[in-house]
Amino acid sequence: MHQISSFLKDDYDCWFTQFYPDYNFEKWVLKKGLLEDSIMSGHFKAKADKYLAEHGLQVDYMGERNTYDMSVFCTDLIVPRKLRKTKKVWVQEGMTDQVTMWSKIVSASRIIPRYFAMGTSLNGASNKCDIYCVGSQAYKNHFNKMGTDLDKIAVTGVINFDNIQQYKNNDFPHHDYVMVATSDIRECFGKEDRFAFLEDCVKIAAGRKMLFKLHPNEQVQRAVSEIKAVAPEGSLIYTDGNANHMVANCEELITQFSTLSYVGIVLDKKVRSFFDVNELRRLTPEQNGATSAKKIANLCRGYLEFNGSGKEFLKQCKSSSNAVLC
Repeated sequence: MHQISSFLKDDYDCWFTQFYPDYNFEKWVLKKGLLEDSIMSGHFKAKADKYLAEHGLQVDYMGERNTYDMSVFCTDLIVPRKLRKTKKVWVQEGMTDQVTMWSKIVSASRIIPRYFAMGTSLNGASNKCDIYCVGSQAYKNHFNKMGTDLDKIAVTGVINFDNIQQYKNNDFPHHDYVMVATSDIRECFGKEDRFAFLEDCVKIAAGRKMLFKLHPNEQVQRAVSEIKAVAPEGSLIYTDGNANHMVANCEELITQFSTLSYVGIVLDKKVRSFFDVNELRRLTPEQNGATSAKKIANLCRGYLEFNGSGKEFLKQCKSSSNAVLC
């Protein structure tokens, strides 16, 4: 969001808000402290608030200070009522979770809030935004299959995953290890035999040096103790740090449900995943030299000044010889 705004701030008044509860039930749950592991509260919100402050960005929590012409979202699992009246652009931020039977039930119900899918499997599929910015043609087809109108979707690339080759140039001190990137399956109320997974990873490593990178949403103490109980002595464990650089320096990458798989695929690493790796290769975000943020900003600029719907704007964009994207 910050990168997109950097291309718009000279001409438009850009403000930021954390995701926030929209209905009384959500406000009650937040007040009771039951959302500490969600983006609405806890360490995720604290980290984002710190980032906004450090970069001097304007904050309007819950959108109470101003009336807005456009809202840019990185998830449409929640689209607050007051922002539904604005022009709405959705931006893909990474891989979405595996579609489960439960998420299909949530999607089909049209009553159960989509965040009750307990993950991101339904992100980008509400069809509530006017324009959807996605990472590749394959992702365009995926989100259309999930329920978003095809003529609302523009392929722009995914910010931070559109120039993966750059991660080769890093100062991460370790090299030539088997990297294991874990996921927050249990924190999202899924079932996982973590010990069995770790034991499989150790077998795959076959004596090679190992590095573990935890998902930021995991319960750190539990995850670290599990790794120490199974992994060979001297294995590296990271709870923070630049995971892209870690992938760039690894020999082999083992993931569960992690966007880091795309980093490994583009960098020609041997990649293992709970997803079908061949499908991941098909979905891999386009590599456009880190121009996705500017493309999306140009799309926002054009649509903001356009008198019509998102579908009409994208149709005009595609038919124009001077089209910036689409």
